[in-house]
Formats: sequence, structure tokens, C-alpha cells
Amino acid sequence: MLIPVTTHPRASLRRVLEDLGPTLLDLVRGDPDGADDIGGVVIHDPHDEPVPPPQALVLGVAVHDPVEIVRLLDALGTQDAAGLVVRAPVAADEKVTEAVRRSGVALLGLTRGASWAQLAAMLRALIAEGDVGETGQETLGGVASGDLFALANAVGALLDAPVTIEDRSWRVLAFSGRQDEADPSRVETILGRQVPERFTRVLEERGVFQAMYRNDRPVYVEPLVEVEGGDLSLPRVALAVRAGDEILGSIWAAVHGPLSAERDQALRDAAKLVALHLLRLRAGADVERRLRADLVGTALEGGPGAAEAVARLGLAEQPGVVLALAVADRTGGDRSAARHARYVAERQRLADAFAMHLTAVHPRSAAALVGDVVYGIVPAPAGRPDAEERAARVADEFLERVGERQELLFGVGPLARESSALPASRAGADRALRVLHAGDGARSVARITDVLVESLLLELADVIAERGDPPSGPVARLGAYDAAHHTCLVETLRAWLDAFGDVAAASAAVHVHPNTFRYRLRRLAEVGELDLTDSDARFAAMLQLRLWPRARARRS
Repeated sequence: MLIPVTTHPRASLRRVLEDLGPTLLDLVRGDPDGADDIGGVVIHDPHDEPVPPPQALVLGVAVHDPVEIVRLLDALGTQDAAGLVVRAPVAADEKVTEAVRRSGVALLGLTRGASWAQLAAMLRALIAEGDVGETGQETLGGVASGDLFALANAVGALLDAPVTIEDRSWRVLAFSGRQDEADPSRVETILGRQVPERFTRVLEERGVFQAMYRNDRPVYVEPLVEVEGGDLSLPRVALAVRAGDEILGSIWAAVHGPLSAERDQALRDAAKLVALHLLRLRAGADVERRLRADLVGTALEGGPGAAEAVARLGLAEQPGVVLALAVADRTGGDRSAARHARYVAERQRLADAFAMHLTAVHPRSAAALVGDVVYGIVPAPAGRPDAEERAARVADEFLERVGERQELLFGVGPLARESSALPASRAGADRALRVLHAGDGARSVARITDVLVESLLLELADVIAERGDPPSGPVARLGAYDAAHHTCLVETLRAWLDAFGDVAAASAAVHVHPNTFRYRLRRLAEVGELDLTDSDARFAAMLQLRLWPRARARRS
């Protein structure tokens, strides 16, 4: 069976190759002008009857053998398919070449390191452009759609109002002239290139975003005059920018009253051109970004494709240190839908900013967002013993650059003396990052060599939580006694151990008289059957007191 991914005819085969190749696709054999419009993207399934739409681009997942490629090409030729994509490298022998000529179906190769899901997403974005306009040059009042700032000016002229074009996280992508005619909040937004959160919070509470996302017509927003730190003294007209059912961003105009019917329609028409521009920008940026993320992820995971991924990143035979960057989440995951969308978009912006910073520090470095973590590979000159310290300084410099807009954490892995050791450096960076996440926020950058003990304690707590091991020995007896008699012998033992046996310091920590503390100390030794002069017994008790609370927290 051929499973449809999308079925709207939009882009030509040549257009696909121009936009996605050679980053993702290479033409192996065939005529790139053989299909004027791609009729859809489908996934080949050999276990069911293929029924592709005309001019389909077929993704031949797991199709490798030349005999199988020839058979599939002949079958697709009878169904008027535009092209077949298989994983590179492709063995294009004489039989394959003849099958391409006979069937009229172009044969393309998907670059190694790129995923089929990535390719399908990129093709979907290209084909979806037809939902918002033609693939040729489009204009609005004579202004080419390729210039987003010029387009904002054109929209502003049509509406007779200052305009901003924003992405899904309310970051300003472009703005028109005449912004000085708007209110101070608009000026603040332009200067910061981001709508302040205090305004987005109020707009969300008032249901403005929900109305905008549910409506295909402009939404009129009354002035907001009670927002702390400023107000929106002018009304706004907002319209979501869409490609099909996907929200790409929005257009905001600072107006003096509701739009006329003519201007309402002009704004709706302009949104189609804005969507076309955003799709084209995203298609190009996403291809590079996703491919780089795949290469960085493959290099850090190791395995058969790691050596090639490292070579394509330009890091072959190069010592390096892995940095792991993440946003500290002190909210416990409790976010509104709007804040979650902002958080997701902010992670990619953070990855882009960090990649730019690393490139300025070392042109051969690499960085990408992999999952929830931004990983950076910082090359290290051979023979330099301070590679980890230098990587930590890179992290500190980036934190100084971005300021305190959000709490960022950096884990620094050990030096990988050869590219095959990058997975071990990544594991060390992840472990250091986890220590920072579990901490109190006192530090933002940590090398695994500096927090190795804390990391081991967290891993031991994981083992305890997974197996469900209960406390044992003296600590268990003291805990049971405290529960039965409402005493605080466990607290006393913890304070004494933390103070290294200093009774004065320990008693002050728990706010009791030293004599009272000494009595409790003798009592806990009796109840717990604990020899406080035995170093092994003290160490075992200290481990249990540190590990079991962490294990309980993880189970909960």
C-alpha cells in the first residue's frame, strides 16, 4: 500500500530538487522537468496494492536492491508517478537506468544521515505553499512577496496603520514604518523584537489568541489600559497567518477603530502572501537545521553512521568537548498552552543563538537542538590540557551574552581525544546537566569532572527508586523509632554527620542546646545500634540519609 502523506498538487519536481537538494535529495537518474506539479507524497508499502495519486512522489523506505528498484519503477510508471526516492547511495546500473527511461519516473537519492520523517515534513511544507499562493513571483501593490519588511510596509499602507508581522511565539519578524504613530507598547515591542510577556498574558486571559486562531477573519482588540508597566492605548486588529490548518504567525495593526470591509479583505489577502513567504523561509531554514540536528545527533550517539556524520560536520579526527545546554524548568512542567508554545519556540531560538556563538568562537564547531537539549561540539587543539576549562569559558561567555532573560544550564563533558569518543563526552555533559537540574540554581555551568560524585549519587538514587529498596540497618531503626515516638533522632544524626562531628555546629543547625544534642546523640546510638566511632558505619548512614530522600522524590 502507498500511504498518503499529503495529496495537494503544488510544487514541480525541479522545484523540489532546487529547494531540498543537495542537502536532502540528489537526482540519480531521470528528467527533473518531467513533472510540472507533484500530485502528492506517499510512502511505499510492499505488502499492499499501490494506489498513488497521479504525479506522486513515492518514498521507497527500505528499498535498496536494484532488482526491487527496477520492479517498483516499472509499477510506478503505469501509475503516472513523478519520482521514486530511495536511500543513498543508489546502485544505478544499466537495468536501473533503462527502467527510469522506460517508466518516465525519476529516481532520487535521500542523503545518508537525513530521516524519512524529515523529508516528508519538508515536502509537505513545499507542497502546502500552494494553499497560500502560486509558486511564481507574487506581489502586493507592486511589492515582491520575498521581502517581508517591504510586505509589512505595503500592508501598512493598505490599512493606513503601523503593522508588525510576528511568528507563533510573538517574536517580531518584520515591521512597517510609522511605528512612532503607535503607542509606547508597540515601540517597546519593536525595540525588543518580542511582544512583552505581560501583554501576551493579558491577551491570552481575555481570549484574544483563541479568537484569532479560531477565526479566518481579522479580530478587533480593544485597548488595554490597566496592564502593569504600560498599556495598549490604541486598539489592535490581529489576523492569524495560516497554511492550511497550520498557524504560521500573525499580523498586527495598531488602528484607531475597526477596519472597513475593503481593508478587512485587503488584510486577508495580504496574509496569504505573508504565509507564502514564511513557508519559503521555513523550508530552507528547516532543511539545514534538521539535517544538522541529525548529523550532530548521529555523531553523539555513535554507531555505524557516526564517522560519516562527524566527517560531514568537518570534525573528523578532531579532539573536542561536548556541551549540553538546557533551560532550567522550575515550574514543574505546569504551563499554559500559550506559554508552552513560547517555550518550544524559545528552545529553537536558543539553539540558533548558541550555534552562532560557537561559530564565532571556533568556525569548525557544531551545535543543534536534539530533543530538549542543545548540544555543541567544541573542537580542541591537539595537546591542549585545558580543553574542558576552555569549553566552560565558552559557556560562561554565552550566558553573559544572553543575560538573565531565562535560566540556562550548561553541562560540560570530558575531552574526546578522537571523534569516536564523542558519545562518552556527550554522556558526561548530560550527567553534569542533570546535576545542575537537581541543584538549587546556585551554579549554571558544571564540568562532569567537578560534579562526578553528585552524578554518582543521583544514579545510585535511580537504582534505589527502580528496585524499591527500603532503608535498612541503623537508619531504618531510627526512622521507625521517630515515627512511633515523635522524636527527631534521624534529624540529629544528619546534622551531626553534616557537621563532621562538631557538636556545637550541629546543635546550632537544629536549634537545640549542645547538652541536649549530646543526649540525643547517645540515644540514637543506642536505638539505632550505631557505632559512631566506626568510619564505615558513619559512611553507610550518610549514604542512606542522602540517597533515600532522592529516591522517594523520583518515585513520586
